[in-house]
Amino acid sequence: MSELIAKTAIDRRLAEIVGPVIEDMGFELVRVRLMSSTKSKTLQIMAERPDGGIEVDECAEISTAVSAILDVEDPVEDEYTLEVSSPGIDRPLTRMKDFATFEGYEARIETTEMIDGRRRFKGELAGVEGDEVLINIEEGTVGLHFDWLSDAKLILTDDLIREMLKQRKDNGQIDESQFDAVEEELDSDESDDSDTKNESQKD
Repeated sequence: MSELIAKTAIDRRLAEIVGPVIEDMGFELVRVRLMSSTKSKTLQIMAERPDGGIEVDECAEISTAVSAILDVEDPVEDEYTLEVSSPGIDRPLTRMKDFATFEGYEARIETTEMIDGRRRFKGELAGVEGDEVLINIEEGTVGLHFDWLSDAKLILTDDLIREMLKQRKDNGQIDESQFDAVEEELDSDESDDSDTKNESQKD
């Protein structure tokens, strides 16, 4: 499993538990992270349909199913909050197919080791070639082996927002009037983004 999907040992264990449940429901696991603060823990699960997108009620269904298996397996010590959400518009890129799907959009990529004196790359995604992710930076097109990547995320731009809204409109997730209203907001640079999300408390 890609480190971009599950980074730490506990993340990978959680992915092994919840991944099959999510897939059996017809969705795909995008990322799992167990995050700790001084006061609490949050188990964040990002999922989507194979063709992209997810609704609030679908997040709730996944949350219910995942909660049941986590209650049985009990992999996390102490109380935590389970948060099931969409990847969002400025989403993390965790699978090879993500870099192909979002070719032409801007992204930030970090590598585990220094590559030509740098670990951070910002530019336009240029697709994939073999096991490499291609990104156009100021110096030209760079190919980065997928296994080298430690973090990758889309950069929120008006073009990206428009494309995501267009997809939702085409899929019937928002109506024409909503789409036109947001288009007007984007044109006046007053856009805002929020994830589809469902949260529940776990003991």
